[in-house]
Amino acid sequence: MERVNFSDLSPQRVLNAAEDALDIGLESVVTPYNSYVNRVYGLKDEDGGRYIAKFYRPGRWSREAIAEEHALLEDCARSDLPVVPPLPLRGCPEEGPPTLGDSGGIPFAVYPFRGGRTFDLSSDEDYLRAGRLIGRIHAVSRQGTCPSRSVMEPEPLYVEGARRLAASGAVHPDLREEFLEITGRTLEECGRRFREAGADKDRFIRIHGDCHRGNLLETADGSLQLIDFDDAMTGPAVQDLWLLLPGRLDDSRREMELLLEGYTEFSHFDRSCLSLVEPLRFMRMLYFLDWHERQREDDRFRERYPDWGSRAFWIREIEDLRDQARAFGAGD
Repeated sequence: MERVNFSDLSPQRVLNAAEDALDIGLESVVTPYNSYVNRVYGLKDEDGGRYIAKFYRPGRWSREAIAEEHALLEDCARSDLPVVPPLPLRGCPEEGPPTLGDSGGIPFAVYPFRGGRTFDLSSDEDYLRAGRLIGRIHAVSRQGTCPSRSVMEPEPLYVEGARRLAASGAVHPDLREEFLEITGRTLEECGRRFREAGADKDRFIRIHGDCHRGNLLETADGSLQLIDFDDAMTGPAVQDLWLLLPGRLDDSRREMELLLEGYTEFSHFDRSCLSLVEPLRFMRMLYFLDWHERQREDDRFRERYPDWGSRAFWIREIEDLRDQARAFGAGD
């Protein structure tokens, strides 16, 4: 089979791969979605049925890790939770799940299209509803594991990520030592907070990992739906709650209590893990820096972030990291 570069995915290649895998005819229009980690496209069949095709960035996840993402979605779907699992495909590699195709060495999945609008959390009931949904999902996710995916803890994942980022040449040389100093010291404090909260692999569960408001949709019938499990990993349950807050925890105590009120109708929550919210925010900032560095050679990325990696960029980023470190007592 001819192997292709991720950046060489053409509309025709996407169309051919999806048609073969679904064994149906598709219209010739391929609609690219705004995704920078993977490549995501909207498709439509000849009867008007709509689909989402996701082509996974090579090297980001192993096939085993992608299979574990699909398994979590299937577990949730079997429990009648509002998620969208991938469709079974024809011609999948034998060593993988029946939902993971391959196009020239690029793994891909196809999902039925489910419409909805971003859920705007504003009222008390909105936060209760969101908490209930995540609590229901965690009640199911606790019943399995995903050993091939990342573990959300400061070391080694984020410590190694910061070092890799500095070694990559992406950090401006004038600011490299300052970057290593603030990340090293703050991640050490993050690790201390995790230990104090008793947060370790034995107590972690499968989590969505990227549960922000853009991934929480309200459908036409008014129900909620959680999408995009691409960052699913093992980690503390609070990770899937704090991203829904309107600000830092100290300014969002009421909203967090409402989320937890809904959540604990279905799942246990260890309140000691609330101390991890701001360390987790710092870790997410590093995650995005590392994520962007891995994409900096992509044409789409360079067009959207022309200033990324400049000296001015790193001055701003390091100051933001310092500010976040101060939010939980790790700053200078």
